[in-house]
Amino acid sequence: MKVPLSWLHEHCHPDLGADALATRLALTGTEVERVLHHGVPSEESFVVARVLEAEQHPDADRLRVTQLDVGEDEPVQVVCGAPNARAGITVALARPGARLPDGTKLKKAKLRGVVSHGMILGESEVDIGVDHSGIMELDGDLIPGTPLGNVLPLSTDVLELEVTPNRPDCLGVYGVAREVHAATGAPLGSAPWEQDLGSDGPLEGAEVAVETERCPRFTVRIFDNVTIGPSPHWLKARLMAAGQRPISNVVDITNYAMLLTGHPLHAFDLDRVAGGRLTVRDGRDGDVLETLDGETRRLDADMVVICDADGPTSLAGVMGGARSEVHDGTTRVLMESASWNGPNIQRTSTRLGLRSEASGRFEKGLSPEQAMEAQTVATRLMVELTGATVRPGTLDVAGSAGWDGAHATIRLRDARVSGLLGAEVPRSRSAEILSALGFGTADAADGLDVTVPHFRRNDVTREADLIEEVARIDGVDKLPATLPLRRGAAGRLTPWQQLRRRAADTLAGAGLHEVIGWSWSPPELADRLRLPAEDPRRAAIAVENPMSAEHGLLRTTLIGGLLDVARRNVTHGIADVAIFESGAVYLPAGNGELPHEPHLLGVLLTGAARPATWREPQPPESDFFAAKGVLAHLLDALRVDWSVEPGAEPFLHPGRAASVLAGGHRVGWLGEIHPAIAADWDLERTAAFTLDLSAVIGAVAGPAVYADYTSFPEVRQDLAVVLADDVPAGEVVRIVREAGGPLLADAEVFDVYRGAQVGEGKVSLALRLAFRSPERTLTDDEVAERRSAIEEALAGLGGSLRA
Repeated sequence: MKVPLSWLHEHCHPDLGADALATRLALTGTEVERVLHHGVPSEESFVVARVLEAEQHPDADRLRVTQLDVGEDEPVQVVCGAPNARAGITVALARPGARLPDGTKLKKAKLRGVVSHGMILGESEVDIGVDHSGIMELDGDLIPGTPLGNVLPLSTDVLELEVTPNRPDCLGVYGVAREVHAATGAPLGSAPWEQDLGSDGPLEGAEVAVETERCPRFTVRIFDNVTIGPSPHWLKARLMAAGQRPISNVVDITNYAMLLTGHPLHAFDLDRVAGGRLTVRDGRDGDVLETLDGETRRLDADMVVICDADGPTSLAGVMGGARSEVHDGTTRVLMESASWNGPNIQRTSTRLGLRSEASGRFEKGLSPEQAMEAQTVATRLMVELTGATVRPGTLDVAGSAGWDGAHATIRLRDARVSGLLGAEVPRSRSAEILSALGFGTADAADGLDVTVPHFRRNDVTREADLIEEVARIDGVDKLPATLPLRRGAAGRLTPWQQLRRRAADTLAGAGLHEVIGWSWSPPELADRLRLPAEDPRRAAIAVENPMSAEHGLLRTTLIGGLLDVARRNVTHGIADVAIFESGAVYLPAGNGELPHEPHLLGVLLTGAARPATWREPQPPESDFFAAKGVLAHLLDALRVDWSVEPGAEPFLHPGRAASVLAGGHRVGWLGEIHPAIAADWDLERTAAFTLDLSAVIGAVAGPAVYADYTSFPEVRQDLAVVLADDVPAGEVVRIVREAGGPLLADAEVFDVYRGAQVGEGKVSLALRLAFRSPERTLTDDEVAERRSAIEEALAGLGGSLRA
């Protein structure tokens, strides 16, 4: 929602600049996304001028040399290319030194040999319209030399609000003015719908029938003698500043009334309403409607349509139909302002992929009372700007569900206010705040009886909601830091939460960046990952109401999201990516039960394994072993007894894939992404792993047991063994540790050799052994005995010692 301050100040003008007002509103819960400037940077050097002469340029067919009266002794010469430049008209002039909205600074120029002292302006040059056909023609009574800013709204700051779904009242300028009034104390002007030029009672010339529960209220007024034409410049300027494109006076009036009141309207050409009767009903299979955007849309029974004798003529609450739209020859207008069921409008808009200003408002739940507020504003503008005559009477029809217009009254207790906020708020202050926000207040024995206005009916339903209103306006920043009342409760993290945080902290400490991906995935992800038909990760749960086609399924794996993040970074010039994500995936449970939601931890590395330095200008790529190093660092920090064994995944490189075991159970996979799949994401060599964090944490040992670090020396020996190349090194280390017994303090592989000296199909592993006893210095015989046992165990694997 874009709110031009020049428009807002007509209803509430606080003594605050745009930035200060944005901060104040943000502190009360009305989030200001940004402050924009619309129009010219400065109004200096823009003046009213009158064309005294307009002669053909001597060397250009499309240019004219004009002499302008600007209130000075001598006329000003300006070269103009507009076809409507002629003597006698009053125009807008930008003199040398003026800055246009795009930042261009005008200078004295020479066009085809003729000096020009400025520019005669069209609407588009100062952002008050979109007409490019010629220059603006101003009121002939204006005095030449008058600053243009006194005549036209050339410049304004604009607040761009992020309105939450529960506050549709802030989707209108007057609703925002009400918030500003409450937040700043600045006076609030009277509501723009207080004086109605129309009347109640029967309306001749049209009929309306509402045959659906999804339309609580439908109002109609008729205007005769309508003259279609351009809107006045002030109206165009306000629409442009608020993000709306001016079209014609009648259409602009509906948009202006919507932006002011927050409630959409729609104008029908009454002569194009077949039979002079409108029927509001649920759609039917086979209904077809061409909407104002030129698209033909097929409707269904879950949509609401407005029909005339020839069929659907408007898609209720979303967009009007082309068949009955207002056009240049329109002389009679039927103005409709209705209320619709919000969830139904949202479903219709999403299903058709058709978003509009109207649907974005109706889906948030506008009150039926707002329909007549908008109708009243539109009536005044139709009479003033189109020369129309409003026909006596108003059709005001309720749907089958109806609406009673009741206003709930809620008791606001003083004790409850102070108890919930932890600070005293005087009753008089609470009444002042709520009255400023449009609530009715009356004293009660223990507080206030508060009447909820219609525009907050769906938002404020209980006492706590009223307390929130008081707190946000009085100032949440004023509330003291107090602890809530407790009855023996103690706040602490569960063991699961502690370990999950430790895992994230460990990876962040290792230099990885945490990412938070979508909980959804595109339907084609399973094919891109080459998951076989029987893979349970293919059986993704469809989202009934997805935000887009890319979010059509609940995710069953983290790797797709990690690849997307890596691709986005790489394509933006960040070649070295090290990321992780911790989150749930969703696996179908069957039998109508809720899905299983295992919590996974995923890591992805691509690019260099570590930063380049002067000693290592080209560090190694992130490969299987780089990912395994991160895995080891993580699982060791969690104190998990883990190992890896050969494994396979459809999306991993054959021979560079492994299964991760913890506590003897498979808890995840590790490996390099298959080159073809990595290339599909515009990536080169990429390694990754995912772990079922719940299963990993289930394998964490109990409380840590600390042992003395012995002062007795250790005996270190190296051992080289030749084995078949297909014997896993992890299996070798495991056998060595078992054979070494308690005296073998450590065993690790420190070198691998393949070559002619060991023969084809063989590999030499060099192991470093450390023997130590916590009680005594070991003898040579004890070490020799353990070494012999290790050599014998290695022989059982088919290994032989190298000299």
